[in-house]
Amino acid sequence: MAETGFKKWIITITVITASLLELIDTTIVNVALPHIQGNLGATLEDVAWVVTGYAVANVIILPMSGWLGGRFGRKNYFMASIIVFTIVSFLCGNAHSMDELVLFRIIQGIAGGGLISTAQAILLETWPREQIGTATALFGLGAVVGPTVGPTIGGWIVENYSWPWIFYVNIPVGALAAFCTYTFVRETPKDAKGKPVDWWGIILLAVAVGSLQTVLEKGESEDWFAKPYILVLTISAVLGTILFIWREMSTEHPIVNFSILRHRSFAVGMFTSFILGFGLYGSVFVFPVFCQNLLGFNAQQTGELLFPGGLCTIVMMPFIGKMLNKGIPAQFMATAGMFLFYVFTHMLSNSTLATGEKDVLVPLLIRGVGMALLFVPLTTLAMADLKGPELGQGSGLNNMMRQLGGSFGIATLTTLIHIRQGVHRNNLLVNINPYNNPFNDRLHMLTQGFMAKGKSMIDATHMAYQAIEGMVTRQTLLLTYDDAYWISGLVMLFSIPLLYLQPFKKLKAVADSH
Repeated sequence: MAETGFKKWIITITVITASLLELIDTTIVNVALPHIQGNLGATLEDVAWVVTGYAVANVIILPMSGWLGGRFGRKNYFMASIIVFTIVSFLCGNAHSMDELVLFRIIQGIAGGGLISTAQAILLETWPREQIGTATALFGLGAVVGPTVGPTIGGWIVENYSWPWIFYVNIPVGALAAFCTYTFVRETPKDAKGKPVDWWGIILLAVAVGSLQTVLEKGESEDWFAKPYILVLTISAVLGTILFIWREMSTEHPIVNFSILRHRSFAVGMFTSFILGFGLYGSVFVFPVFCQNLLGFNAQQTGELLFPGGLCTIVMMPFIGKMLNKGIPAQFMATAGMFLFYVFTHMLSNSTLATGEKDVLVPLLIRGVGMALLFVPLTTLAMADLKGPELGQGSGLNNMMRQLGGSFGIATLTTLIHIRQGVHRNNLLVNINPYNNPFNDRLHMLTQGFMAKGKSMIDATHMAYQAIEGMVTRQTLLLTYDDAYWISGLVMLFSIPLLYLQPFKKLKAVADSH
């Protein structure tokens, strides 16, 4: 039964705040890694596990969160997740060694996985079924804006305070969210009480999803299958997934209820959520690297550039929710969103070395509108046919697919950047030869310039070659990032037909059917 009035809004603000905590923590740490590395005396490989450990734990728990909410009660599980997340945030900030920090980040990831999917399930039960578009739009504020503003907040905290404060800021917010959950959120029945625990399902899920996420997080930096442990994890991910699906389809009390895939809208929605994650996290990954490595912006400037686009998404979300409630087909809005995302990537794929802050502002605003048009309709389409315990299960699986899509996106784009960098460099080096007149002219001009500053002929020639090497490197990076943009845009554009595999439904018709 839906809530009304003040209670409906206080529950909405509470669950959005809690899920925002988790989603900001996914990216807020990235800008602080060099500071953590220096402070705790760790290697770059060690400090990367601060991000990887959190992401792996998060993805493992997401598909289980519906079952955990059913077993312990959705309110109890949500409140426990907030409390654990808040306590472990303090322990992360207070960590004295890299091993401690990684351990606490894994626990934080487990608690965070429970926060996001349970928050969405609570929100969908709090709002009337005919207003599911508005509820999804409100949840989307956290899901889309969190990863975008995380680096901005992280950059500001690290510049003005110290890295432990990126964790300490969670404590007052978490405490308030836990209190509001205890006071206002209604308890749901414990539908799994007295039923046996599917321990094999839990183990196989942890092996399958944990292995896959670790491969995606570490594959490129470890040169993929050149490292034996990546090969072993890939095999365990494939076998674990097959065995896990077989186990869940054959047991009476599965940890993940695959029967919800009988809803065509949800089954297709799993794929569209994966594509959404690819675009959302992939673009947030490429853009800061592009700005800092090539355009010379610092972390805070890059974060500030992303902020107007995030603000644009926030402003758009409620309007899109209202349009869905009025019966405008979600497929049409998501199509517009995918096209706008393609426009954003196309504009950035034409960047030059002279590109400045003003040049990237319009594409980022277009991305902000596109993400709002994508997240709300795609999530609404996927979740519209689910009710009761299926809401928790569906929310967990849907969020997991978005997270995995993001990991696939980052892994794919990182590998693409690595490969295309070599290709573009080789193509440019063809022009560096004594038979190429433009090259000879540039070399002569640079050499004369350095000689005019008092350098000897030998030193000036050496410096001229170094300057040309720098130009080649920058031009190589530019062409590589341009490739990454247009390929991620094409992935989104070619995914549009998937939307029309989902049935057209008006939300009010959905409400009547339940």
